[in-house]
Amino acid sequence: MALHSSSDVSGPDPQLAVTMGFTGFGKKARTFDLEAMFEQTRRTAVERSRKTLEAREREEEMNREKELRRQNEDLEPTSSGSNVARACSKSSSRDTSSSESDESSDSSDDELIGPPLPLKMVEEPVNPMEEGVLGSLPPPLAEDVEEEDDDDGDSEEEENPVRKIPDSHEITLKHGTKTVSALGLDPSGARLVTGGYDYDVKFWDFAGMDASFKAFRSLQPCECHQIKSLQYSNTGDMILVVSGSSQAKVIDRDGFEVMECIKGDQYIVDMANTKGHTAMLHTGSWHPKIKGEFMTCSNDATVRTWEVENPKKQKSVFKPRTMQGKKVIPTTCTYSRDGNLIAAACQNGSIQIWDRNLTVHPKFHYKQAHDPGTDTSCVTFSYDGTVLASRGGDDTLKLWDIRQFNKPLFSASGLPTMFPMTDCCFSPDDKLIVTGTSVQRGCGSGKLVFFERRTFQRVYEIDITDASVVRCLWHPKLNQIMVGTGNGLAKVYYDPSKSQRGAKLCVVKTQRKAKQAETLTQDYIITPHALPMFREPRQRSTRKQLEKDRLDPLKSHKPEPPVAGPGRGGRVGTHGGTLSSYIVKNIALDKTDDSNPREAILRHAKAAEDNPYWVSPAYSKTQPKTMFAQVESDDEETKNEPEWKKRKI
Repeated sequence: MALHSSSDVSGPDPQLAVTMGFTGFGKKARTFDLEAMFEQTRRTAVERSRKTLEAREREEEMNREKELRRQNEDLEPTSSGSNVARACSKSSSRDTSSSESDESSDSSDDELIGPPLPLKMVEEPVNPMEEGVLGSLPPPLAEDVEEEDDDDGDSEEEENPVRKIPDSHEITLKHGTKTVSALGLDPSGARLVTGGYDYDVKFWDFAGMDASFKAFRSLQPCECHQIKSLQYSNTGDMILVVSGSSQAKVIDRDGFEVMECIKGDQYIVDMANTKGHTAMLHTGSWHPKIKGEFMTCSNDATVRTWEVENPKKQKSVFKPRTMQGKKVIPTTCTYSRDGNLIAAACQNGSIQIWDRNLTVHPKFHYKQAHDPGTDTSCVTFSYDGTVLASRGGDDTLKLWDIRQFNKPLFSASGLPTMFPMTDCCFSPDDKLIVTGTSVQRGCGSGKLVFFERRTFQRVYEIDITDASVVRCLWHPKLNQIMVGTGNGLAKVYYDPSKSQRGAKLCVVKTQRKAKQAETLTQDYIITPHALPMFREPRQRSTRKQLEKDRLDPLKSHKPEPPVAGPGRGGRVGTHGGTLSSYIVKNIALDKTDDSNPREAILRHAKAAEDNPYWVSPAYSKTQPKTMFAQVESDDEETKNEPEWKKRKI
């Protein structure tokens, strides 16, 4: 047995606690029984679940009582209705009081719960002919009339698709100041990606955003090229980026590059023999069924399909042609819903549709779908795959049946567009077609126009903003409409009762406040020259500074004059110190000889004649004999002079 001293029994030594520096020194550590804690937690959970279940049953019982009271008031006479309601209220109060007590759970299970049968079902039907009642039959019950009205309202709502448009609420996402030319939403509806003429691609996460509506990432995947198209793959893990360059890119959900298509050889005549596009891209689209396959169309008059695993060469090439067999540039392209057809609209106004596995001749070709010379900005298939909608640059929207591709089903005009990527899309139930309109700056507002597919009537429109509506996207899972405008905004329209998730997740979150620590650190940025020991004194007066500089021997040092004579102290003299300076001084710059040059030459004439050494021997055999003119006297010269010279003299 262990023995304890008196100090151990009495407790820790207070002097020792003071020495160690904290008051809790020497106390026994507290122990915890985990099994008891788990048991207590389980009991608490069971008790809370039981209370929640009892409250739910009590609420259901009260709802049944109210419903029963309303039915009895409508069906029975006043006296019988009041008696039944009173009896039901008594029985319901008994059931409520019994459910509140803890020991009456077994007895409440044996009792019948619910309203009694209506009297019209208990009593036998009365035959008016047997009772001798004269006159017409009584009117139907009010309940039957209400049910018929509800059925009519439901059928009317089903027939009117305008009521399903989710436009009661909207949020605005600020992309930038230039046109939002591309929109993309992943299949689950969790992330939105926007691209514009400012070369930026921004990512928006609905679940992570708050009421400030800020993008969580911004990048420029194609450097200085405008973004033409953005689209998530069918699995949602990759994004196809089509820009103004000739090379499409694929990035992942976080913006990192996965692949880049190769650029083709622009000097090859047949575009089918080069490995990639050679001119600016227009748009692109993912295959709806096959993972990793997508297609692009370009100004090189081709539509090419690609695979993500093979960026060095396209998979197949489709070459649109006119009826005369000449090249024509495709302005937009898309897959059908099952992925078996490829549709492209061209600059000559034609729409051409190929079988995906046959690249030679188009399966359908309508040569004047839209006006020639206008850029058809969008073609899209309906969800049932039988109807094609085309948005033309001639301000029209047309509907085509691909089973009878000889004329349009419907056509709507008066839809101005000024962008080569104006969208059109189908509603999730395939009953509406949506497109946007363009306006000049300061000349009205851009609209989102809805057409009914069955009659092609203009059934609804939404004023978006005072700029053009370029892109529109109606997500089938979220039931929300995304719109890209010409002034750099991306708007999301939704209805709290009809839409799911998406914008509803971020509007309920309050805007985060800036942390106090961050604001304080911004005011106290310390640089080395801001410290007192490194700080330069402030100049107070120019005169004082000049006086101080005059006393400084370095600043007030007079420049040394040039060295006269030969150099000394490592300095070179002006002249005479070197051979070149001597020559310059004594020869090149000496111009004191003012003698007659003729006399200077004739000074050596006698020596040359006596000793011909340099010139005369060379010409002695070839030169004729020298004959000099006779020198006449001065009188003879004046005698032979002309008369006018004599008069002058």
